[in-house]
Amino acid sequence: MGKSKKDVTWAEAKKRCRLNQADIKMAKELGMQPKSLLKNIPSSDQKWKAPVKVWIRELYEKKFGRILTIDKKDKSPKKEYEFSDEELPF
Repeated sequence: MGKSKKDVTWAEAKKRCRLNQADIKMAKELGMQPKSLLKNIPSSDQKWKAPVKVWIRELYEKKFGRILTIDKKDKSPKKEYEFSDEELPF
């Protein structure tokens, strides 16, 4: 059974943007498409632009107030972290 076009584009976005399964899940929950992720890869002259992985995590944390991680063994959501100002090192 072959992969669908949607699976292939998500796989390409995962590879080119250096994302893991948790990042892909967060992007999907934010309603993003693989094409939008690929378009937002910073070029060498865009030093001000955050990498796609960081951008997704910042947007997800801003919207939901937590970061999602995936357990490597069973690929299911493991923990949801909530950060307070007291826990941040800076």
